[in-house]
Amino acid sequence: MKLNSAQVERTLSQFDAKALPDDHPVVPQLNSMFGEHTFFLDSSGLNVLEPEEASEGDTQSGKIVNLASWSDADQTKLAAHEPEPTGVVVILESKH
Repeated sequence: MKLNSAQVERTLSQFDAKALPDDHPVVPQLNSMFGEHTFFLDSSGLNVLEPEEASEGDTQSGKIVNLASWSDADQTKLAAHEPEPTGVVVILESKH
């Protein structure tokens, strides 16, 4: 899920991570591997936000999914794996 700047800010207010800017040199490679997303790095590794099914309410939310874990203690190398839900849900927009 590609997020706009307001959605990135809302996500970061609820999820302790750093968003990779679109102009970061690694983003084109990540896009080719995982599709168009806004990518987040945290202590676990590389994550994206996937939209949740719309509920009956007017709340737009997404779930954080981990795509790659750190493979070294210095957190400089990532090892991709099957997407793993983290259990973190982010509220992007509430129409109340």
